[in-house]
Amino acid sequence: MTIDFTATTALVTGASSGLGATFATMLADRGADIVLVARREDRLRELAARIEAEHGVRATPIALDLARPDAASKLREELEARGIRIQTLVNNAGFGMKGPLVTADAARTAEMVQVNVASLVAITREFLPDLVADGRGALVSIASTAAYQPCPDMAVYGATKAFVLSFTEAIAYETRESGLRVLTVSPGATRTEFFDVVGTEDASVGSFQTPEQVVSLALSRLDRRSTPPSVVAGRANAVASSLVGWLPRRVALSMSGRVVTGPTR
Repeated sequence: MTIDFTATTALVTGASSGLGATFATMLADRGADIVLVARREDRLRELAARIEAEHGVRATPIALDLARPDAASKLREELEARGIRIQTLVNNAGFGMKGPLVTADAARTAEMVQVNVASLVAITREFLPDLVADGRGALVSIASTAAYQPCPDMAVYGATKAFVLSFTEAIAYETRESGLRVLTVSPGATRTEFFDVVGTEDASVGSFQTPEQVVSLALSRLDRRSTPPSVVAGRANAVASSLVGWLPRRVALSMSGRVVTGPTR
C-alpha cells in the first residue's frame, strides 16, 4: 500500500540537488510538507518555490552547513522557532573525495567525516524520538555500494558509507516495534553532482542510474508493510554487492582496488 504522507513533514538534508531534491519532490507529491536543508540558500529557495507551486504543500528552506559540529542543535533550534515538527527524515547529505589518503587535504577529509558520519548521527539522534513517537513516517539514510567493500583511493568515503549502512540497519532493529519505517539505500553511480565534487566521472563505476530511479525504489520499499533494513539500487549493483560478501577480504580488496584506482596503480 502506498504511504500517504499528507499532514506530515519530511526533513531532507543535502536537498539542493540530485537525490535530495528528488526525495523532496517525490515526498511532496505524496502530500508531505518539506524542510529543505543544504548550504546553497539560492537553490533551496528556488526548489521550495517550485515544490509549493507544483504540489500545494509547504516547503521551508534552511541554509545550514552540516560540516559544523553544532549543525544538529542549530537545526533543532531553527525548526522549534518556526513551530515545525518532523515525522520523516532523509539523511541524504554527503560527499566524496578521490585519491590516496597520504595526499588528501586534511581539513577537507575531516569535513567529509563530519558531514557523512558525525552530523548524520547527531541529526538522527536529535529527531529520532519525534519520529518514533509519531510513527507515521520514515527514516531513510543514503549509503552507497561503496559501503560493501574497502575502497582504495576513496578509503574515507567508503568507510563513512559502511558506517551509514551499519548504523541505520541497527536503528531499524532498535525501532522495529514502532510504526517508523527505517531504510538504508545504497545507490551505485547516479547522475548527480557527486562526481563533480569527487573530480571524476570514470567509466569504471559502471552504468548510471537517474535520481528518480533511486528514489522510486526507496519509496516502493517503504511502501511494503514489512520494510527491509536496506536496499541496493540497481540489479547489477545488488548482485555485485551480494557477491562481495562471499569473497575473502583480500580478494574483495584487490578487486575493488583495481576498479577504483585502475590496473597500473
